[in-house]
Amino acid sequence: MTAGTPSSPVDTSKPHPARVYDWLLGGKDNYPVDQEVAEKLPAEARANAARNRAFMHRASAWLAGRGIDQFLDIGTGIPTAPNLHQVVQAVTPHARVVYADNDPIVLRHAEALLVSSPEGATDYIHADVRKPEAILERAAELLDFSRPVALSLIALMHFLPDEQDPYGISRTLVEALPPGSYLVLSHGTADQHPELKRETESAYRKGAIALRMRTREEVEPFFEGLDLVEPGLVTAPEWYQEEPAPVYGRSGFYVGVARVR
Repeated sequence: MTAGTPSSPVDTSKPHPARVYDWLLGGKDNYPVDQEVAEKLPAEARANAARNRAFMHRASAWLAGRGIDQFLDIGTGIPTAPNLHQVVQAVTPHARVVYADNDPIVLRHAEALLVSSPEGATDYIHADVRKPEAILERAAELLDFSRPVALSLIALMHFLPDEQDPYGISRTLVEALPPGSYLVLSHGTADQHPELKRETESAYRKGAIALRMRTREEVEPFFEGLDLVEPGLVTAPEWYQEEPAPVYGRSGFYVGVARVR
């Protein structure tokens, strides 16, 4: 498998959402410019990031348990164990996983992302979600799009402002999936803490990172034409399957898993 262009430079003068998120999760693969943005975020940001990632783990494991053995994870971020392939291959060892991200530092860590179980396979694409056709073309080198695929868009689409057509991008990706596939999506929101909206947007704006938090009504269109599985479109701590959700306070993410008809 190939992992993009090794010579892709890392610009340490500009913050990147993947590295800000890495800091929020307690990672070390970030730079002072990323830390500066992260430290200006509300104190709840770290807990929100952890709960969002925990949702990804639960949803991925649940899908693998239902027989889904192909995953396309766009906006991968810097590897933080357990990564998606480790979660799903623990359930389904032969699962195939393709990661995609546009941050060159993620490219540097691609080797870690490519350590698959012996029965399965992984690949990494250095690409931008704003060019979905290119991602789909590369992903098809490993994934069989005639069989169900789980498309994972975790904490990604809120970095696409309305003028970049996030709904159209998502639709292009979903329309490439056969029936029986799934969309797994989480999206930033300020619905439950409106008083922190200005502080959050200001921190990202000062780092020249576009951020478009959306309301529940604005997140719903990402699932248009799909069948949301229970418990539906909820906050990250509320999405559970085999057991009742723990009691949590407010959340900064809406999440959902939906089946392609």
